[in-house]
Amino acid sequence: MTEMLNELRILLPGAQLLNGFLITLPFNSGFQKIVEVEKWIFMAIFFCSLSSLILFTAPAVQHRILRPLEDRIGFKDVASKQMLAGAVFLSLASALCAYLVTSEVLGHPVGGAVAALVTALILGLWWIYPWWLRRKRRLNKPYKPCIRDLLRD
Repeated sequence: MTEMLNELRILLPGAQLLNGFLITLPFNSGFQKIVEVEKWIFMAIFFCSLSSLILFTAPAVQHRILRPLEDRIGFKDVASKQMLAGAVFLSLASALCAYLVTSEVLGHPVGGAVAALVTALILGLWWIYPWWLRRKRRLNKPYKPCIRDLLRD
């Protein structure tokens, strides 16, 4: 539980900050000048960011309602899945945000390139590299028979 809370302490402020900025944008005078496609991209970013915030805060609310926890392992499993789903939405919001901001400042071709770079970094560092390490660890782990295996034979 402590590890999960520490991870949330890193993810949650990023999602909160992004949501805070996104909430204010439509009320700025320049927002009305962006084209229709960019408004739809903004809405996708907003809903992805909001979804990540909801998923990151869900374990805290659920923990408070379920107190005292009777099934800590089950709770941690569900909370971990919610955090990963939140990270997926935060990944999408970050890549789309990189596109929208860069394309507004430097044009759509540069925006597409920056979004591709951000997507590659997020995919590589957040998703592919940890899963690769996990798979490598599992493959290198020596086999230790357990009672269940011995009874089965």
